[in-house]
Amino acid sequence: MSAGHRWFAACYDRLDTVAQRGWLGERRRQLVADLKGTVVEIGAGAGGNLPHYRDADDLILTEPDPAMRARLDRRRGLARVRFEVLDAPAEALPLPDASADVVVSTFVLCTVPHPAAALAEVRRVLRPGGELRLLEHVRADGRMAHVQDAIRPLWSLLAAGCQPNRSTLATVEHAGFTLTAREEVHPAVPLGPSLLPMVMATARS
Repeated sequence: MSAGHRWFAACYDRLDTVAQRGWLGERRRQLVADLKGTVVEIGAGAGGNLPHYRDADDLILTEPDPAMRARLDRRRGLARVRFEVLDAPAEALPLPDASADVVVSTFVLCTVPHPAAALAEVRRVLRPGGELRLLEHVRADGRMAHVQDAIRPLWSLLAAGCQPNRSTLATVEHAGFTLTAREEVHPAVPLGPSLLPMVMATARS
């Protein structure tokens, strides 16, 4: 059985914990605190969003990497709502059709091997009128996009498959979603070209 990306999970968890005390914690809160009904979070990672859920009736977290799930399990005491964790990739969600009110994706669509397949699964499990909530880093414009292209092979190797140059919002729209809200996120701390620009967005299918 694979142990997952233990080194990356440890580094990601530590960096995320530091960022949570600053700009990232507030962004995560804005993304999920108001969500109600059945909420599915794909690629929940080490559980960075977990403390910010307030009103979800049913919270389902999916995470295929065992190293991330181990760290997620340690955060159970921070949760304010009941939740379950499923060992499942975003491209194959073990959930019924039209069973979720909201699907949440935080720094996930940059990494999944097949983002179009993942978004097709998101559409499948969302109820009519359901939402997709996103916080993702995406492809830049101009010269910076070429920098992202150049660093992608090494960055992907070090960051468990993350692709810094994906045009994620275009992929979301191509999958049949309509963006209903979009905001660029400008952290107060310097981040490299692999993590900028960032966007928060809401989409409906």
